[in-house]
Amino acid sequence: MPDSIILHYTGIATGEAAVEHLCKEASQVSAHYVVDEQGELFQLVPEMRRAWHAGIGVWAGDRDMNTVSIGIEIANHGHIGGLPPYPLEQIETVIALCHDIFTRWKIAPARVLAHSDLAPDRKIDPGEHFPWGHLAKAGVGHYVAPCALEDGARLKRDSNGRDVEALQAMLASYGYGLDITGVYDAKTESTITAFQRHFRPARVDGIADPSTIATLRKLIDALPAS
Repeated sequence: MPDSIILHYTGIATGEAAVEHLCKEASQVSAHYVVDEQGELFQLVPEMRRAWHAGIGVWAGDRDMNTVSIGIEIANHGHIGGLPPYPLEQIETVIALCHDIFTRWKIAPARVLAHSDLAPDRKIDPGEHFPWGHLAKAGVGHYVAPCALEDGARLKRDSNGRDVEALQAMLASYGYGLDITGVYDAKTESTITAFQRHFRPARVDGIADPSTIATLRKLIDALPAS
């Protein structure tokens, strides 16, 4: 039973080419929905069936995200194409689709995810230009206004100690698949990068600066009581 929505960009030049690719058995990838550049919606896989869109990844302890998620591919050439903007009509279709999915499945706001959230060492979509704030204002996803960039102590690769341990614990408590080791290793760096892409996109560098840490705390504080 789906309990998550995962948003992707296609990374392909056109929506038409993306649909064609996703419908080829040889591609060994699929998604439940595609939203093209004009906002037209295509359903490729029924929601009750498993689609092969998430790949290897983890969120909140779930290690088979294909089984528990609905995948929405958004036609956008992505980083390889210079991160073109997402047209408003396309985003409005994504919002409407998510609300439609909400009527059928109990999906918590914090389970509307970026592909990069669950696979931060492999994936970078839908990218730092995706308008998560716009979606949140329309009632889709869990989001807070990012804290402003500021000077201050930073945690980065090879930092270690209790501050790193506390940071890893916060990331893991939110859902990221990260071990609490007290060492700012490559996995921690990629996880912070994914977090920044989704929640603090003003600077995406994998360094836990004061703005990143404050935004993470604010995000956790804004979670509804369980």
